[in-house]
Amino acid sequence: MGRAVYVDCFSGASGDMLLGALLDAGVRLDDLRGGLAKLPVSGWALHEERVRQHGLGGTRARVTLLEQDQSHRHLADVLEIISSGELPHGVAERAAQVFESLADAEASIHGTSVEEVEFHEVGAIDAIVDVVGVLLGLHLLGVDWSKIASSGLPMGSGWVKSAHGQLPVPAPATLELVRRAGAPLRKPPTSSGDTGELTTPTAAALLTTLATFAGGPVLDCVSSVGYGFGTREPPWPNAVRLLVGEAREDGDLQHDQVVEIQTNLDDATPEELGFAMERLLEAGALDVAFSPLHMKKNRPGVLVRVLGRPPDGQRLAEQVLEHTSALGVRLQTIERLIARRTERTVATPWGQVRVKVKHLGGRELVAPEYEDCARLAT
Repeated sequence: MGRAVYVDCFSGASGDMLLGALLDAGVRLDDLRGGLAKLPVSGWALHEERVRQHGLGGTRARVTLLEQDQSHRHLADVLEIISSGELPHGVAERAAQVFESLADAEASIHGTSVEEVEFHEVGAIDAIVDVVGVLLGLHLLGVDWSKIASSGLPMGSGWVKSAHGQLPVPAPATLELVRRAGAPLRKPPTSSGDTGELTTPTAAALLTTLATFAGGPVLDCVSSVGYGFGTREPPWPNAVRLLVGEAREDGDLQHDQVVEIQTNLDDATPEELGFAMERLLEAGALDVAFSPLHMKKNRPGVLVRVLGRPPDGQRLAEQVLEHTSALGVRLQTIERLIARRTERTVATPWGQVRVKVKHLGGRELVAPEYEDCARLAT
């Protein structure tokens, strides 16, 4: 039985911040350096410093590059570095999953294949050190991989510089990773003005790959707390908080709430319903379903059911009224019990296939994506 961890991203998350929180929670810097030194890459150094912001004390981790010119790497290059690093059991596998998730998200955004994705910032040495360092830190703390949970992720606002130029915040890769994982969003520390980038693609890939998402700590007791600070100093503590302790018995299961929107229709055409479903999913609905009804005046009808996150309830209800003949809708908030799920890409003799992995009671239940199988079959 290993320890459990809850990552509280109250003002955002980055790879450096997660590393700092692990060091602050009890990981020894020399142990972390020793594990990372086994990676077949050079030209980097890892330091820690004590930080105090707005009354909170913690640790800032800094990965500095001794050589500023970084070559761009493809996924295969990064995976080769990870697999050659003599890393502890479970660390290399999960580091590969993190970068595979990133590559898949980047490929989707840029309309290319996973093999052709060229990592820029994410493929640099400091990003590799961040990802592997976070996983090594969790291993050194004795964390059970199935007992990692996280709060929602604040997305931020404004613009961020990248190898592709100025990009809107959240960065497209961050947004795609959050969308795929169904990760809840958290309100930013301020509602006025641009906050800048709060959750980086590296942190989003780590948390959506490793963690379930919960509204609060899923721990029976807390043995240590770590605060990891970022390099920016905004008008709030720029930190992520790590709680380490014993897990509740729920394990891979988490509770949350969704809003359900319903309406009965007896005059909708199939074309109208299909169009409405497309618009609702584009608007952020978690699910849209139609069921047959026998209605008054002996008319065949349809029950429209839409699921969404509670903050989206009003907006999704308005979309139902906009795109169907409904004169009114019913809304209710319902409890949901969901299993932790992750997404990865596997290599087959016919090509790459994305799979969804359901984590349940220490088991991994894997299902391939239909679209990928159909593409390969064709």
